[in-house]
Amino acid sequence: MTDMNVDENGSRKGLPPWAKKTIAVVVALIVLVIAYYTLAAFVPRWWAQRIANLAEGGFARGVLWGLLFGILCTAIPIALLAWIWQVRNWRYSRGLQITFGVLALVVALPNLMTLAVVLGTGNGAHAGERILDVDAPGFRGATLIGAIVGALFAVIFVVALTRYRKRGRDLKQARTDLEQRRIEQERLEARREAEKELGRNTDDVPPGSHRL
Repeated sequence: MTDMNVDENGSRKGLPPWAKKTIAVVVALIVLVIAYYTLAAFVPRWWAQRIANLAEGGFARGVLWGLLFGILCTAIPIALLAWIWQVRNWRYSRGLQITFGVLALVVALPNLMTLAVVLGTGNGAHAGERILDVDAPGFRGATLIGAIVGALFAVIFVVALTRYRKRGRDLKQARTDLEQRRIEQERLEARREAEKELGRNTDDVPPGSHRL
């Protein structure tokens, strides 16, 4: 009895559930803030250096890499996000939706890091801008143009895919209706043939033959 009272008293002295949840939320927010400032100081500079290595200071190479990242890293994520909606009725759709969402985020990371360089206000973003201006001229503008083109391509793809799937459903429904009509027509013809045969058999019976 004494041990049970001690356990009960000990459990009562613990924090209530709402306090534990509040502490967990506060800790998570602190971790996110620290991660944000850490990444904001590191990622823009690191990404700008990677692009500088690719462009090698050339304007044409900077433009080409910008167009490549802009188009692919915009069109593919939009297409993947569209597939999240398309597979909602599939078997194991939840796992597919999570997979497509993660892939869309991963593929979009290059554009997001470029956006962090352009819109960032920290020292890392300013350093990244200077690196891109010197070693990858034209990259940022080309990325913007590529993102617009990629978004247009993705929208065209999604619209075409939606219309194609709708056309497939309409054709399937039309085939089903046609098959149903054919079956009904065959049943009707079989019924008419049976009625004709029954009428012929009745006419072939001599008058009074049904009497004993």
